Amino acid sequence: MTDRGEAALSLSADTLEIGPSRMVWTGSALEVHIDERTWPHMHRLRGVVRVHPAALTGVELALDPGGVHVWRPFAPVADIEVALDAPGWTWRGHGYFDANFGTAALEADFRYWTWARLPWRDGAAAFYDATRRDGSLLEEALAFDRTGAVRRIEAPPPRARLARSLWALRREARADPGTTPRQVKPMLDAPFYCRSAISTRIHGETCTGVHEALDLDRFASPWLKPMLAVKVPRRPGWPGFRAGR
Repeated sequence: MTDRGEAALSLSADTLEIGPSRMVWTGSALEVHIDERTWPHMHRLRGVVRVHPAALTGVELALDPGGVHVWRPFAPVADIEVALDAPGWTWRGHGYFDANFGTAALEADFRYWTWARLPWRDGAAAFYDATRRDGSLLEEALAFDRTGAVRRIEAPPPRARLARSLWALRREARADPGTTPRQVKPMLDAPFYCRSAISTRIHGETCTGVHEALDLDRFASPWLKPMLAVKVPRRPGWPGFRAGR
């Protein structure tokens, strides 16, 4: 990840360019063209990721009563092709595309959340659980099919303990009673955030999908934010653009 200035941004109806990388909607697939250098080793990372949605949805889930924060699952069920310029970094599988939007800082309104998206019953299930700053809870369980139709999952299984991350981040996941969810692949570990692939059981079906845990009390700590500036390099632009602001 690289933070870039406004001069590195170009936006049109079907293309988003940020520096040397871009996302393009072809009408049937989202193509993510990557051309970056990893940090801190400065290795070149190039290639294309193609996301082929089974269907596009118009679903928006408000994460707070005022709708300040919104989760938007554009393509909750999709097929994905990964073709990066590195040995062994080419594969196909099951994927999705979503985004979060908001008009306030997350740490201003939330203390903690977990989220999971799991391939499930000819589609996908998504679980959003959060503790807001005012002490109220968000507990959403949704099922999507390959047509894009969505429904709430009746009587979702309870939250169960998932082993803490490498940074000792508390984690929970939905799981049938008597089932212990477990991590099967690490993806990203940070002091305030963990993303991984987990295996759990939902209404009798074993599922393996993506899980995240976010501790916004940690994120808001004054000792942590300076670490982000070290981890994520910042550049005003890139060759071919004027200097950014």
